[in-house]
Amino acid sequence: MRVLNDKMARKSLARYFSVMQDEKPAKFRIAKKLPAQFDEYDSIGELWQEHGRLTQKFYRIEREIDTRQESLQNMPNPEKSYLDLKIEIATRILTNCHFCTRRCEINRSKGELGYCRCGTEITVSSIFEHMGEEPELVPSGTIFTIGCTMRCRHCQNWTISQWVEKGEVYKPEELAREVEQLRMNGCRNANLVGGEPTPWLEQWLETFNHVNKNIPVVWNSNSYYSPETGRLLAGFVDVYLLDFKYGPDGCAEKISNAPNYWGACTRNHLEAKKYGELIIRILVLPSHLECCAKSIINWMARNLGTDTRVNVMFQYRPEWKAYEIPEIRRRLTRDEKKIAIQLAREANLTNFIT
Repeated sequence: MRVLNDKMARKSLARYFSVMQDEKPAKFRIAKKLPAQFDEYDSIGELWQEHGRLTQKFYRIEREIDTRQESLQNMPNPEKSYLDLKIEIATRILTNCHFCTRRCEINRSKGELGYCRCGTEITVSSIFEHMGEEPELVPSGTIFTIGCTMRCRHCQNWTISQWVEKGEVYKPEELAREVEQLRMNGCRNANLVGGEPTPWLEQWLETFNHVNKNIPVVWNSNSYYSPETGRLLAGFVDVYLLDFKYGPDGCAEKISNAPNYWGACTRNHLEAKKYGELIIRILVLPSHLECCAKSIINWMARNLGTDTRVNVMFQYRPEWKAYEIPEIRRRLTRDEKKIAIQLAREANLTNFIT
């Protein structure tokens, strides 16, 4: 409860706190009220053009609602909405899948499976009130989906990310009721996590088209998603809870089979800062302070601001296939933890937790 009076947390996550306390509407609720003009015969280019126009309009309407110049309750329900438009675009992407940076370009709507092995029916590992997240999120209504766009050899959720668990298939309407139940149970947010939520973006958009409770959407991601996914997240996600796993020196490809991670990650963090509020997670890896932690922290301080909410995490433990990479076969030392904290202080980060 103390985090409710944390000035730095409230400064960087001001709108989230207001939505969480039902003082402002979540972005998806505004998106459902914003009229869109499109039909099934429009080209993908035409759909994106309309989406770009409405994204600009969305943030103007959001400001008017936040400053009480406009009321969500007074806005009529349109025949087709900005959220419907996002669903239409995401449905088209399923036929040539490029939700993540890999851009497999397979047709999931015809049963083809790409790197993540996700189909068209969202598959869930677990749904519960999570008490182990950042304090401003707890209790967090976490929904763990199966499948992932990366192969982190040290993955702590490898039975989820690698489809070892069978999971349970949900229809969007069913999952919407679960989201509403989490809110009624006292959760501060709907935390979309995995595995990785990115492959299931179309299904998540459909799910929230059926959610009627006011609840902030937290996008809990590895940050390895495409520019198109980033555009669809704008006007839908309230808080981007993004991993920043690796520096620019090739560690992402070596440890997680994630080529061009740095480029995707930096782009998506900048977009998150532009379109929502941001919490960054840095899982400090043994022997990767200079190449990864230092590079990440210094880039963040220069490009996102020293008051950005950051969680410097020391929870690393060798899991799954970590034994394949010699330097990550062990936990962090006490000195490595001290160095990571010192790096954050030297970069003048004023809003980090450990």
